[in-house]
Amino acid sequence: MLASKYCLKETKSFLRVEEEGKIYQSDSFGLAFFDRKDDDVSKFGFIVSNKISPESTNRNRVKRALKAAVRYELGQLKNGLDVVFLARQNILRKSTEEIINEVRVALKGSDLYK
Repeated sequence: MLASKYCLKETKSFLRVEEEGKIYQSDSFGLAFFDRKDDDVSKFGFIVSNKISPESTNRNRVKRALKAAVRYELGQLKNGLDVVFLARQNILRKSTEEIINEVRVALKGSDLYK
């Protein structure tokens, strides 16, 4: 489980990432990130809409997999970032391990490592 201090909570933070951030497209999700230019911990948000799956169990499984992937990589990521993962439909067909690997590749591709 990802600690709450690493989670984006405010709507304005999500909107700022959407409006001012950069986007990295992966096969199963979009990764939008915004550099706050401070030394506070990076914060992460996860959006898995009802369009992805009307069943909450599927949406929650995807969120848990994304959060686990971020938790594994947390020590290697830069500080001062707001990052939002936006799931796509085909993420439902992937296992948790595949999602974790894809998150690792996306974070490296978007140059969010220290």
